[in-house]
Amino acid sequence: MSVRLLADGVVVLHTLFVVFVVAGGALVVWRPRFAFVHLPAALWGAWIELAGTTCPLTPLENQWRRAAGDAGYQGGFVEHYIIPVLYPDGLTPRMQVAFGIVVIAINVGLYGLAWRRARNRRPIRGPKYFRR
Repeated sequence: MSVRLLADGVVVLHTLFVVFVVAGGALVVWRPRFAFVHLPAALWGAWIELAGTTCPLTPLENQWRRAAGDAGYQGGFVEHYIIPVLYPDGLTPRMQVAFGIVVIAINVGLYGLAWRRARNRRPIRGPKYFRR
């Protein structure tokens, strides 16, 4: 397997992870058990943005690109459509904080909806002698 394919695979994985961090709360609304996987991912994604740090997948991908002899992102679907979403031009620390806040806001809303749905589904149980 070429190093370039590994780098492309990391970009695809990174993109899927970002989508899961931002919108994975919708899975929690559908199936609350997804919270065990999504909540740590969402906290990680928000922390990366709010702290202004770099996700470990980014240097790994860049290392593999350099090993493949690529200086930048040229040609192909991955380079043209996925990378600009993950690495927009002019990304500033202030924008990263804003992205982190958006991630938190979206997920607080989705988790609120999931909590409300779960609360409304639960039957009210009384003492044993009232049950049929």
